[in-house]
Amino acid sequence: MKFVEEKILKEGHVIGEDILKVDSFVNHRIDTKFVSDISKAFAEEFKDMGINKVVTIETSGIVYAAFTAVELGYLPLVFAKKSKSKTVDESNIYKTEIKSFTRNTVSEVTIDKRFLSPEDRILLVDDFLAEGNAALGLIDLCEQAGAKVLGFATVIDKAFQGGRKILQDKGIKLVSGASIKKFENGKVVF
Repeated sequence: MKFVEEKILKEGHVIGEDILKVDSFVNHRIDTKFVSDISKAFAEEFKDMGINKVVTIETSGIVYAAFTAVELGYLPLVFAKKSKSKTVDESNIYKTEIKSFTRNTVSEVTIDKRFLSPEDRILLVDDFLAEGNAALGLIDLCEQAGAKVLGFATVIDKAFQGGRKILQDKGIKLVSGASIKKFENGKVVF
């Protein structure tokens, strides 16, 4: 999507060889017009697939997932939680572990069993796709419920880190606002 690439070139900052800082519009300060535009584009790509639920992981993906769920006809949105709560019944959750590329941490991630079922046809939405760890974790949670993951939408896909190939090899339709081939001399190459 050309408008996403242009936004990255204008406001993004490459850090080292594998980090793109886009906190001015993606995941710290949210540009709501940008979110609306990309969510409409995601919905257009997946509108005829019979999706009945959108799933994401807290925190940065929630806004994109919510706007996309609205664009798809006000679908329910479920987000996997990284934090523990006294209100969660441990015997009634699906859980998996996910490694964060950016934070270099491993988190237990959960979804309450009430919110996923074998009848669900899922669109996963997130802000970034790098190594594919969050995507694989979300797929695992959905599969534990017997739900079918039909697609993955991401604002930015760093194709050089392997997540794109993992999802394609699983036969999951992938749509990204921008797919980055590499970083070269501090610049983004799409």
